[in-house]
Amino acid sequence: MVSIQHQFPPLAGQDSADIQRWLGALSEIFAPAEIDVIRRACELAAPLYHEKTDITGTPLLQHALGSASILLGLHMDHETIAATALHAVPNYLDDWAEVLTERFGRSVTSLVEGISRMEQIRQFSEVRAPTAKDKDESAHQTESLRQMLLAMVEDIRVVLIKLAERTQTLRNLSGAPADQQQQIAQETQSIFAPLANRLGVWQIKWELEDLSTRYLEPVLYKQVAKLLDERRMDREQYISDILTQLRQHLESAGIKGEVSGRPKHIYSIINKMKRKHLNFDQLYDVRAVRVLVDDIEQCYAALSIVHELWQPIQKEFDDYIARPKSNGYRSLHTAVLGPRDLAVEVQIRTRQMHHDSELGVAAHWRYKENRKSESGVDEKIAWLRQILEWKAELADNSLQEQFKNEVLQDRVYVLTPQGKVIDLPMGATPVDFAYVVHTDLGHRTRGAKIDGNIVPLNTKLQNGQRIEILSTKQGGPSRDWLSPRLGFLKSARARAKVRHWFSEQNLDDSIAQGRLLLDRELHRLGVTDINQEKLAQRLHFGKLDDLLAELGRSKITPRRIALAIQQELPAKAVVPQAAPRQVAQRTSSTGVLIEGVDNLMIRMAKCCKPEAPHAIVGYVTRDRGITVHTKDCSFMQRVPKDKRDRLLDAVWTKKDG
Repeated sequence: MVSIQHQFPPLAGQDSADIQRWLGALSEIFAPAEIDVIRRACELAAPLYHEKTDITGTPLLQHALGSASILLGLHMDHETIAATALHAVPNYLDDWAEVLTERFGRSVTSLVEGISRMEQIRQFSEVRAPTAKDKDESAHQTESLRQMLLAMVEDIRVVLIKLAERTQTLRNLSGAPADQQQQIAQETQSIFAPLANRLGVWQIKWELEDLSTRYLEPVLYKQVAKLLDERRMDREQYISDILTQLRQHLESAGIKGEVSGRPKHIYSIINKMKRKHLNFDQLYDVRAVRVLVDDIEQCYAALSIVHELWQPIQKEFDDYIARPKSNGYRSLHTAVLGPRDLAVEVQIRTRQMHHDSELGVAAHWRYKENRKSESGVDEKIAWLRQILEWKAELADNSLQEQFKNEVLQDRVYVLTPQGKVIDLPMGATPVDFAYVVHTDLGHRTRGAKIDGNIVPLNTKLQNGQRIEILSTKQGGPSRDWLSPRLGFLKSARARAKVRHWFSEQNLDDSIAQGRLLLDRELHRLGVTDINQEKLAQRLHFGKLDDLLAELGRSKITPRRIALAIQQELPAKAVVPQAAPRQVAQRTSSTGVLIEGVDNLMIRMAKCCKPEAPHAIVGYVTRDRGITVHTKDCSFMQRVPKDKRDRLLDAVWTKKDG
């Protein structure tokens, strides 16, 4: 590798002091070599960040270290911490990838690259509060964006870094302009909080939801916060009494339980008030208790004690141990009427369940060097990979629904020039993309750009790419697009649209061929007077031409036409099959009589070159009248069963003189 030489300015005094103070707390967490990687990352980033601020006005270095501190609370590895410190370097250094690879290796560089890529995609796609008119479309668009963000990252740590960075931004959001506060808060509730929920990182999820609500619903937020604060002393004393009683009864039963009050988050309080149309005083879980025990058996024993002490509230019990949420969350939830008939929510879980619920994916993340130090780590890593493959909203779905959503691993997510997310089957091309945007755009497609670069139309699309279609004002698709070998189309829906276009172009020919076949059936049945428009309606066509076109394309068989004719007319109007048919005969210049039709062009087949007195048969072609073959012609032997109704009796006639 070529060594890259850069002369960065020296650290400012305050920057250096901040870094040293922050690094000082890491000695109990990381080995000296790991701390050295983090130190070098900070020392590279600090001069680039000097006098730079984030959107809230917070110094950029302070923002980076604050984000890294959040990840320290999730017990993330040293590479994640270093990449978080370096997350904004691509904005200020042209050859950042080469520099980071040279100094920190490919793993850290890949994390920074993933962070930068996620930020670009997020900025492409506008996230806003949906209006009543476009609520469904906006919700679908937002979910597609969340799926794409997960689909495009190869390392889950990238998502965790973005979540930590967004949390740090919200903590200082009061320093941002009002319109940006609204935009960031809305984006947080639409994109980042659901991602945290999806990955089970609850401690970040709650903070993202609470802080974003503070800016989206400031009046209601302040009202609930004030009510919580005004009654805090009474509530804390009440909870203290509950905890004392519960501890005593658990000890008497020989259960070693850790009992504590559980903080209730403002976002969840507001959500429940809206969802159940309750006022603050009617909520069950403003007063909340959590019990941590050693094993599952003790969970149910503790639940029994809680229900013996206080009356359970009907329909307020959930067993997420027997039926875990599909994102892995496990716990017992119950609500009881405690002392003074005040409602109390109680959560009971094992310490391992609590650890997993608080840290989510981060609890399962282990660096390769540590694999041997923990039993069952391979299973946890396998679970993590499943999370990455599913890419579906896992929270609150049944296990059955979770496996239904597994098909999303076969999807690719790309963007229109306007930032709308389009999801396509894996292996899709720009032509597939064009047909999803609009059928007419697909027909007129002549070229494509991916991220600003012109590419062949059979290029396979990748997650996160921005696609622009180059089209003509008029025109149609190419027949080459239907060739699987050439790889222009992956989507069955797009192929169907191309086929439909070509079938519509041959409409006149199809109608003419259909007229020929219909007349033939009418002659064969001896029917001369029938309302053909009504016949079309009987076969569920809006007009006669639609019926003729489908008949000409062989999408409806003459047998079905014959049945409809018989149903449309009284029985006496149709000549019985056993009775002699009135046959129209026409002698052609070739000396052949064709039975059952009139006024049709007759020609001799070139494959068998029939001559009298060989036995012959007529075959109705699509566009060349009737072709005469010998009965033992190899072509006749290959006519499929569904085309046998095109065969007509034919005989030689005696030629004059």
